[in-house]
Amino acid sequence: MKNALPVAVVTGANRGLGLETARQLARRGFRVLLTSRNAGKGEMALEKLLAEGLDVLFQPLDVTSENSVAELGAFIHSRCGRVDVLVNNAGVFLDSHGSEDSGSASVFNASLDTLTATLRTNLYGPLLLAQELVPLMKQQHHGRIVNISSGMGQLSEMEGKSPAYRISKTALNALTRILAAETQGHNILVNSVCPGWVRTEMGGPNAERTVEEGATGIVWAATLPDDGPSGGFFRDGQPIPW
Repeated sequence: MKNALPVAVVTGANRGLGLETARQLARRGFRVLLTSRNAGKGEMALEKLLAEGLDVLFQPLDVTSENSVAELGAFIHSRCGRVDVLVNNAGVFLDSHGSEDSGSASVFNASLDTLTATLRTNLYGPLLLAQELVPLMKQQHHGRIVNISSGMGQLSEMEGKSPAYRISKTALNALTRILAAETQGHNILVNSVCPGWVRTEMGGPNAERTVEEGATGIVWAATLPDDGPSGGFFRDGQPIPW
């Protein structure tokens, strides 16, 4: 049965920021479609949120696969009939980091294989999902896209090390601007959000923010009013430099 409630898609929602974002959106009245590349872990996350009484669905998704993205689109058309929010949370940090040899993360010995694999998930995935889902948003004249970026992608504060991750997030910010420009007049707002340094599997145990705190800014961007900003970069609902 197709759904009258607003529908939010959250990628990489089996744990961490994605799971908490799905939880917070569901608590705000969204029907949330959580996705995960690992179907088993995704099903476990689904059961966790269902046990909390939340309206959630699950669909396996490999954001690097055009076929998988198309299958997600078909699932949304058949089960929901609409999509109001896309949170591009799925991401990888494949640069050597946290190792004793700090030089292993240098741009001077960066692997093109690592860069390519990072871009495939962190940039091409959000692009494929926008190509698949924005037409449905345009039909209903409403949509919010939130690209989970990072301060490590800010050109204004760019430093060394972790080149693949940094380049991928800078490129994702460019995609945000392009999508925002090409969706003007359709009531589709597209923004990048830096959640800060969050205690997730990627962020590590020493990070300064909880997943609840990190998800707050994401949910803010996902629930912007029609006169909200588009094409911006935000942390905790406040603009930050590119």
